[in-house]
Amino acid sequence: MTVNSQFDMTGRQAIVTGGCGLLGVTFAEALLEAGATVHLIDIDEQALTTHSAQLAQTFGDRIQTHICDITDEDTVKRCIAVIAQNGAIDALINSAAVDPKFEPGENGEYRDTGRFSTYGVENWRRSLEVNLTGTFLMTRETSRIMEDQDDGKGRGSIVCISSTYGLTGPDQRIYENTDSPERFFKPVDYSTTKAGVLGFVRAVAAYYRETGIRVNALTPGGAYNGHDSAFTEAYSSRTILGRMAAPDEYKGSIVFLCSDAASYMTGANLIVDGGWTAL
Repeated sequence: MTVNSQFDMTGRQAIVTGGCGLLGVTFAEALLEAGATVHLIDIDEQALTTHSAQLAQTFGDRIQTHICDITDEDTVKRCIAVIAQNGAIDALINSAAVDPKFEPGENGEYRDTGRFSTYGVENWRRSLEVNLTGTFLMTRETSRIMEDQDDGKGRGSIVCISSTYGLTGPDQRIYENTDSPERFFKPVDYSTTKAGVLGFVRAVAAYYRETGIRVNALTPGGAYNGHDSAFTEAYSSRTILGRMAAPDEYKGSIVFLCSDAASYMTGANLIVDGGWTAL
């Protein structure tokens, strides 16, 4: 196969959960550019409508949307069954996640600031449900379809999105110089669940040994999304490249993992973080 043909996903179906997030939309666009039909999954109906309309201007009906709560087993089953009616499922990207940010709530007051000694158990449980249980449910239901593909030998690529904080503890110093009068801490549930994603990837990859179902993780570094200058500078100083990522810089990585270009890769973690975890 030529290099171009290895990355070509023309005629293939891919699923992206958390499809309305910053990276979810980027992943979808990358797969569409590679020729795939993409099923964008999110719980936010309005955001799905907005993003799919934008993508449809370029890619037409190769972008499909599904409103789905990935923590609800029955909803996930129905969603995957609908997608499977359109043919083989070639790739699943588990991008949906709770990523706590320091933002004002509906009444102007700030939400839980992440301080460990006062951190709410409801926040902890919500992260476990979305980041781990949701990933489990989506992977389980999709793998059932993938098991029967390629004449029962199994075929498909599953990619779970982890984080640098799944490999290292959060550097709480980079959250000190925000414009808010309150101090924010990156909560422990984010690191815990993103580390759990890596264990999940290895376990499922091992389960599907000697099949054509590959399971890998992508660990991205921080992508710039209008962050304030103090945070941007603090984060950038921690990386070897001295900057945050542009979301588009993850396009090549996700197409690689989903395509035949990564046909000999499973149970692995592709780290693309500007050198954050190398220091």
